[in-house]
Amino acid sequence: MNDLVIRDALVVDGTGAEPRTADVAVRNGTITEVGRDVGPARRTVDADGAALTPGFVDVHTHYDGQATWDPVLAPSSPHGVTTAVMGNCGVGFAPARTDRHAWLIGLMEGVEDIPGSALAEGIAWEWESFPGFLDALDRRAFTMDLGTQVPHGAVRAYVMGERGARNEPADADDIAAMKAIVKEGLAAGALGFSTSRTLTHKAIDGEYVPGTFAAEDELFGIGEALRELGRGVYELAPAGAAGEDVNAPAQEIAWMLRLAKAIGRPVSFALLQIDAVPDLWRELLELSASDAGAPLFPQVASRPFGMLISLDSLHAFGDHPTYVEMALLPRAERVARMRDPEVKARILAERPDPEDVLAAMVRGFPERLFPLAERNPDYEPHPDTSVAARAAASGRDPMELLYDELLADGGRNVLLMPLLNYSNYNLDAQREMLTHPRAVLGLGDGGAHCGFICDASLPTTMLGHWARDRERGAKLPVEHVVKMMTRDTARLYGLSDRGVIAPGMRADLNLVDLENVALRRPEMRHDLPAGGRRFVQRADGYLATFVRGVQTFADGEHTGELPGRLVRGGRS
Repeated sequence: MNDLVIRDALVVDGTGAEPRTADVAVRNGTITEVGRDVGPARRTVDADGAALTPGFVDVHTHYDGQATWDPVLAPSSPHGVTTAVMGNCGVGFAPARTDRHAWLIGLMEGVEDIPGSALAEGIAWEWESFPGFLDALDRRAFTMDLGTQVPHGAVRAYVMGERGARNEPADADDIAAMKAIVKEGLAAGALGFSTSRTLTHKAIDGEYVPGTFAAEDELFGIGEALRELGRGVYELAPAGAAGEDVNAPAQEIAWMLRLAKAIGRPVSFALLQIDAVPDLWRELLELSASDAGAPLFPQVASRPFGMLISLDSLHAFGDHPTYVEMALLPRAERVARMRDPEVKARILAERPDPEDVLAAMVRGFPERLFPLAERNPDYEPHPDTSVAARAAASGRDPMELLYDELLADGGRNVLLMPLLNYSNYNLDAQREMLTHPRAVLGLGDGGAHCGFICDASLPTTMLGHWARDRERGAKLPVEHVVKMMTRDTARLYGLSDRGVIAPGMRADLNLVDLENVALRRPEMRHDLPAGGRRFVQRADGYLATFVRGVQTFADGEHTGELPGRLVRGGRS
């Protein structure tokens, strides 16, 4: 007797093969048969032609703190993610000496925009070593499986103290000690090691992430831990990734290729399109594949990377004196006051002194501000729909139009401000990245950048925009889209038991209405510990999600089930 049978599904199996109609049988959390007449079951689900995919494997998240208090792991879990990898970009919470807890929180807050107050109240510090951190996670249950990596920043500060935190050079003894900690973490089940070298990653005190300026002897010395164990991914945010240095990326590729070949392990790095050199990404893609013996994999996203502009987050008037006086009022009261013609005129006429850097940036680029619809928001907006273009067409001042946009829908309106991956005001470059044989889908940053983005919903963009709705260029086959989110990401991290619908594989599954899968507009909630804020984004069309054959979501709502566990490397 099967535990579960899903009948009459359009199976998109994760291999890249064309979809086919079949039944899928599950027993003891494992797929036992894919075909017809698979036998009876204790529970039968009639898919009625809906698509059945493997559960999505998201390799770039930051749930390192949230996982200690929140079993649901939103905003990723409602978007079909059944396995997530955290500990990216060199930041995390282990190893951790008792007197460094606040410092590690400040590092995460500065780099990943996770409210420090939420982390301070929410994290239950039950560990010092990295294996101790894994053991603490192992005692918890989640909506999805969760794996993690050893973060360079925490390791460097643990070994070198203030010298490490201040990015002073590491000596041979320091490197040996760091390698030993990373090796211990990998042996205990870490899925890899991560570091950051981009100048955009700073702690809350303004210091760069420890390891940002690490020399090659340190980078390669730590990499030896992966080579010796024959296990793990070396993940990084490279220098120049966000456009802060246009000459750095090619130099980074050179040493990453040598590293990947030397340690014989996958090296994965963030790749984004930057406005200053809008075709550099293509050169970097070619360089990354220039040595067949070096397993170097660019991580790419499926839509623009930018900021969400709203009354509940960053906006153009946040530093105007009249607005500052009402900034802490409930949204409804702020909207009521801002609709007063005298208040509006006063705010629009003010010139802040001093200016907030981010608010000034929003004011300076109205051609980069695009309203997001409440359902199926457009992440490939046409230039004609920007605030600047619409203001020019109607003879209005762009800031006045933006002011009214912020007040729309009771102040719940949200605008997208693309900063990366949108140099040409379309996603043609992104499509080329998504079809490159070395590219891996990532950079969703689930659990991070709580007040600025909500890209944990990238899987839904892949299904809705790329496989069905795209109008401004070629689409992608649904089988390619699913393969990128399942088999490809799972195999990168050595998770060979998932990512494909086939007998013997884990029954991590999504039942999706492909005709109606769609995003909702991001919304701000204050549901983190200490009332911390975060953007979340709901989706339509996810009929059911299963982890090990247990249903975790039904029509986008959590069922209360928590079958997810810690994934330890080498044990899949």
